[in-house]
Amino acid sequence: MKKDQTSQASSAKPIPSPSFVKLAMKNMVRKGNQSLKHFSLTAFAFICFILLVASIGRPTLPH
Repeated sequence: MKKDQTSQASSAKPIPSPSFVKLAMKNMVRKGNQSLKHFSLTAFAFICFILLVASIGRPTLPH
């Protein structure tokens, strides 16, 4: 009887918690349309920011 209990205890592995990437992917799939809107808005804002910094930091060359 004790042999069965020890074999069950040694074979039972703790389930690792899912990684943050897996949780984020699951959340993105569940909230599909909202996630795509937020991603698009973030990408657009980032591109605008890069263009703004590039235009402000543009060197002025003499003619």
